[in-house]
Amino acid sequence: MKALKAIRARLGSPRLKWPKRIALVLVLVILVPVIAGVTALRISYAGDYEDGTRTRGRDAIWLGHAWIDGRKTEADVDAFAARIRGTGIRDLYVHAGPLEHNGTLPASSYPKAKWLIDAVHRKIPGVRIQAWLGDELATERPDGMRLTEASTRGAIVTSTRQILDTGFDGAHFDLEPLHSGDRNYLSLLDTLHALTRSRGVQLSVAAHQIDALPGLHSVAGFLTGHPKWWSQEFFGQVARRVDQIAVMSYDTAMPVQSLYGGYVAQQTTLALEVTPKDVDLLMGLPFYHEDKWGHTASAETAAAAIRGTRLALGRADRGRERFGVALYVDFAATESDWTAYKKGWS
Repeated sequence: MKALKAIRARLGSPRLKWPKRIALVLVLVILVPVIAGVTALRISYAGDYEDGTRTRGRDAIWLGHAWIDGRKTEADVDAFAARIRGTGIRDLYVHAGPLEHNGTLPASSYPKAKWLIDAVHRKIPGVRIQAWLGDELATERPDGMRLTEASTRGAIVTSTRQILDTGFDGAHFDLEPLHSGDRNYLSLLDTLHALTRSRGVQLSVAAHQIDALPGLHSVAGFLTGHPKWWSQEFFGQVARRVDQIAVMSYDTAMPVQSLYGGYVAQQTTLALEVTPKDVDLLMGLPFYHEDKWGHTASAETAAAAIRGTRLALGRADRGRERFGVALYVDFAATESDWTAYKKGWS
């Protein structure tokens, strides 16, 4: 309060020239929302867990391409089965792409898929295997996949039909960067969902984070050309078109665990508000350790994400059954990641 009084006093001083007054006002405009946001995230990360905020047996994990290109063996399947025994992991998103920019997918991309499907069904009963398909979109650079082209969307559907013929229990899509409000994406999901329903298998998607503040994606898009977030409304529109939606709740630029965990809690709450009860909502856990722009490994930990997820679930919708976490990604995971998941969530 003393600091604010001092600023007001200086603003009212006739000796303070207008440029300095404007600079001080700008500082306040920037700092006050930041301070308020930090405080809100820390509050979201505080408190005790509610009962019943652990796995519902609907968790998932993203698995690398090595599982279907010949590098993995029966011994690897046995070791993985032992690894996830006693956890809530039910879905495996196995990287089977990427799709070509025109939406096609060569069969040579997944030569050992049938072997893996058979091995998992035999050794880990009840676990489903979904084909993880994705590509980079031409939304922020000249090259990439263009969902605006009907032929590309049609090719994606054909590729999905072909890979489901292999025996996958579903298709999981990760198309990035996908801007909020993309009607072509929604149309594609409608067509894909009709296909997966006719086969009796799952359709799932990896989803961008939700606007932490209303309209944040528009502001980010204007300033940087990279909107990053989706509006909460668009997130709900996507969720209503799939069986499963996994929030990529990492790469948040949060510098410390308390802010990251609070951010995950906020994202969990926003997602719970608009995801239908009959759709699986999964919150992503970072099972990787990189220090890069937008991701600080010491801050974005699996333990912090689990804590934020559990706190928000307890506050917002403790009785929700179709809820879980998704682990990204198997080939970068450490023992500490698995311990955090098993101890904190399983």
